[in-house]
Amino acid sequence: MTTSSPPTSKAVVRVAIDLALDRLFDYEVPEALQEKLAVGQLLSVPFGHRQARGFAMEVKREGRSAASFTLKPVAAIVDETPFFTPALLELVRKIAAYTASPIESVLRAAVPAAVLKRNARAKEQLFVEAVDTSGSRGEAATLTARQKWLVENIRRLDGGWMAQLCRELKTTPASIRALAAAGCVSVAPRERRRDPLSGKRILPTKPLPLNPEQSAALGAMRGADRRPVLLFGVTGSGKTEVYLQAIAAELDAGRGAIVMVPEISLTPQTVQRFASRFGDKVAVLHSALSDGERYDEWHRIRSGAARVVVGPRSAVWAPVRDLGLIVVDEEHEPSYKQDESPRYNARDVAVLRGAIEGAHVVLGSATPSLESWTNAMRGKYALAEIKGRAGAGTLPRVGLVDMREGSAAARTGAIFSRELLDAIGLRLDRGEQSILFLNRRGYARNVVCGACGHVETCPECGVPYTYHRADSCLRCHVCGGWAPVPQACPECRASAFDYRGTGTQRAEAALAKCFPHARILRMDADSTSRKNSHDDILSAFRRGDADVLIGTQMIAKGLDFPNVTLVGVLNADTSLNMPDFRAAERTYQLLAQVAGRAGRAELPGEVLIQSYDPSVPTIRAAAAGDFAGFAVDELKAREAAFLPPFCHLAAIGVRSRDLRLAGEWATMYAESLRKLAKKGFSVSEAMPSALEKADGWYRWQIVLRAVSPSSIVKAWRWISSVRPPPKDVRATIDVDAVNLV
Repeated sequence: MTTSSPPTSKAVVRVAIDLALDRLFDYEVPEALQEKLAVGQLLSVPFGHRQARGFAMEVKREGRSAASFTLKPVAAIVDETPFFTPALLELVRKIAAYTASPIESVLRAAVPAAVLKRNARAKEQLFVEAVDTSGSRGEAATLTARQKWLVENIRRLDGGWMAQLCRELKTTPASIRALAAAGCVSVAPRERRRDPLSGKRILPTKPLPLNPEQSAALGAMRGADRRPVLLFGVTGSGKTEVYLQAIAAELDAGRGAIVMVPEISLTPQTVQRFASRFGDKVAVLHSALSDGERYDEWHRIRSGAARVVVGPRSAVWAPVRDLGLIVVDEEHEPSYKQDESPRYNARDVAVLRGAIEGAHVVLGSATPSLESWTNAMRGKYALAEIKGRAGAGTLPRVGLVDMREGSAAARTGAIFSRELLDAIGLRLDRGEQSILFLNRRGYARNVVCGACGHVETCPECGVPYTYHRADSCLRCHVCGGWAPVPQACPECRASAFDYRGTGTQRAEAALAKCFPHARILRMDADSTSRKNSHDDILSAFRRGDADVLIGTQMIAKGLDFPNVTLVGVLNADTSLNMPDFRAAERTYQLLAQVAGRAGRAELPGEVLIQSYDPSVPTIRAAAAGDFAGFAVDELKAREAAFLPPFCHLAAIGVRSRDLRLAGEWATMYAESLRKLAKKGFSVSEAMPSALEKADGWYRWQIVLRAVSPSSIVKAWRWISSVRPPPKDVRATIDVDAVNLV
């Protein structure tokens, strides 16, 4: 009697193809690859009539039988070292589900594009080393005096890169190759790191003594309690030193750390502080790096050569080995929210990653988000407070200046009040520095015809142009388009134009007229467009090459200049007038943060806040530094209106180049979602967005509020699958939306 052998099994890998298809595809793993294949690897697989690349998400065994259908085999493993650990893949899956995003888009967000380029590779250059010729004196005897001198200096320098040695020793590649032919040196290609900190002068630092409040905060961050810690410390309280010492403890235990900062302008200063303490263990990831620098830094992190990662929101995905700590500095900042798919909030991703990997998470801010503050008040987060400034620094004296009609400034139409000009002049006389904050770039907000009132607007976006005097043109701050300044009004042909409103360029020009001998720097999106410009401007100001720094919100937080004793806020009311329920919160945060740039060392600081209504509670609370009082009042209003943090808010965006289609599909989606709404789930009417047109697209919006975010995502996934939009309509969802524009 013959017995049939049991069916063999085959290895099957589920792959996320590098296309936004939001599904996984099964492939058979050839026997030759079964021992090498692992989850998280980048694979090459057949897809349709071409070869595609994708990540291995899951490997499983399946019984092989005659009835089973044939799977295509994996073509190759592109890189045997996984790009994702199982923990990171779990994070990717959860974020894709939470944000209702295709899993492929989350995978792309987690790995820099420079790393995934097909031609991406490490940079190789020729390295020269001296060879021990003690056993072959014949060759050495034939060398000229110049050649012997070159060999001695190459040995003294322990070798070096060919190009660098040629410059330093004033020789040529041919001369060095002649030495190689004589057997005195070796010349071979070697990987050379493209170092973002190359050329930066970074001096080592040692840990500073901590005061009792800092020590208590450090203890909370390193304790057995694994809840995220909200580090609520006033500006200048020494939060960074606490971070540094917490990271040092993790490194001593063999673990790594991630430090996140909200603005790219903060990255150079922050990186230098961490590199001063931890040297080559620090890697930096941000969008201003070259492709080569990003490639090398990411691979240093993956290999374990770099143990501390510093960067903006994308750093939360860094493949740090044995992650022990994630620090989210200035955790309240809206720039942690990604504004394109996948629309994740890096702060929340950090909290989730910490829970998955068992790492400590610290959220630091002098002005916490009301979501994090509520989590701390409810006990979901631990709270650590630092109420005083570190060292000799003291909190600045804050004054409010009334700019309403009847004041001297209003009567003259001035940008600066007399109080602020006097204060700037006093600092110039003392050799101290000032920072002026105005959260609007450009020269003038609007260009208006003086005869008929016509306002020049962008044809693609329908918003008024901003006049930029630096290049004498009109620019749209939505799509980036520009137009020349018209010679005559297109409506009435009059030639007289008014330039209304004030931007940073106009403030800079006005200040230069008031103080002709003052050295002024401006920092905004226009002055920081080239590589390293953030670092160049801040370094110049830190060296004392300028007396006054004028800038937008990129100068409002995280910067530490010991010689700055005056901060002036030119228009505190700007952000209060935004059509956003978070306007009061953001105004408080901006004012409190920019005020914190003054008096951070021994010299006392002063802050002058110009406002057209200084009686507004938000402005008065910011001037007094009363965050707890502000939070109590604001949270009462939020709870009554069923707004975050008392609900999860999502925005459905519908856009089309056809105004009619955008409105029709938005209305249909709103009606369909309303039928699925239950208790604790509300759906607004479909309405044009606050920014009705952008870059040629008409934009409509639906706002959803629910106690549970999963109910929002479930409803939207069902509706969008049943009624997918046509090709000329785009529909997206932003869960936990930060901006309703």
